[in-house]
Amino acid sequence: MEKPAAPDSFLDTLPVLPEFERVADIDNYRPLPAGWALAVADIVNSTGAVEAGRYKSVNMAGASVISALLNALARRDLPFVFGGDGALVAVPPSAVQAAREALAAVQAWVAEELAMTMRAALVPIEDIRAEGLDVRVARFQASDDVFYAMFAGGGSSWAETQMKAGRYRIDPAPKGTRPDLTGLSCRWDPIEATLGEIVSIIAVPGPSHDARAFQDLVSDLIAFTGQQERGGHPLPAEGPKFGASRQGLEIEVRANTPGGRQWLAKLWIRFVLMLAVLADRFGWKMGGFDPRAYRREVTRNSDFRKFDDGLKMTIDLDPAALRKIEQRLQAAERAGICSYGLHRQKSALMTCIVASPMQRDHVHFIDGAAGGYAVAMTKLKAKLA
Repeated sequence: MEKPAAPDSFLDTLPVLPEFERVADIDNYRPLPAGWALAVADIVNSTGAVEAGRYKSVNMAGASVISALLNALARRDLPFVFGGDGALVAVPPSAVQAAREALAAVQAWVAEELAMTMRAALVPIEDIRAEGLDVRVARFQASDDVFYAMFAGGGSSWAETQMKAGRYRIDPAPKGTRPDLTGLSCRWDPIEATLGEIVSIIAVPGPSHDARAFQDLVSDLIAFTGQQERGGHPLPAEGPKFGASRQGLEIEVRANTPGGRQWLAKLWIRFVLMLAVLADRFGWKMGGFDPRAYRREVTRNSDFRKFDDGLKMTIDLDPAALRKIEQRLQAAERAGICSYGLHRQKSALMTCIVASPMQRDHVHFIDGAAGGYAVAMTKLKAKLA
């Protein structure tokens, strides 16, 4: 059995995958060291929130978990994955208590500011391995400046199941407690499909437990999307247009500004956006900020596909490519190679963590605008049930 790396050197040993096609090969991953834990959280009844038209709030709540933990731990290099209505972050032994407090605080914020219920848990890696599972991590290089963690080994799925069963639970902090959500933003309008439809797909290993066949399936699906313009990326190469929906602006202000000053924060954000729109239109730069370069970076840095004990993608597909992908998934499901959920919509949403627009390591999470991963997961679970 491969010996896990020491906690202080683990992140430096993680393989970097320059090609997304390699994410399904578990040999490209490294096991979490002893003492680490998985911080997991999600929104209770996210499907109901989606049906009520609140998916922007659902996405913001999911991203807030990552923002709160990275800020509380003063680390931007920790492995994390965004799941639409929740998130997972791998936490080293020295940060477990701080992670516990951050998870408690973000639950309180979600309840008070977004009027939703978040559940959270902190699951030790030793308990996961006692079940015969593991948490293995690799990094995919999305751009020169941004890496996203990929998870394999079955442990993250087990941790999420335990959380939903009420185990390893972290209780919410007292009312009024606020997490540090510096950098969390939601300033972009929905991104309309240009090829046909925005499709959110979740595919997980099936009952045959044929790892090689599942790896081949993932390779085929990625190859099919690679034949699309921009590889199925929902964002144009030149980046999305600057803009902010009313709901997104409201949530961002609630995340980062005390109640008495929220009106001032809204005015400031609108003013900055107006300047960015003008600078973008006329090719101006604002100090060291180049809006056209930033928009291109947004596309390059975006997290529109990932591997978290299974393949997850939110992609822009034309009808022919969608048929091909559905046929491949259906055949694999009949053979027991995978189980999958798929949801179609007309546009995508983007939620962001931007420490500073002057830095190039800003990250952007892509999901479907009408349910995305949450609805795809609901369809998948209905099959499994």
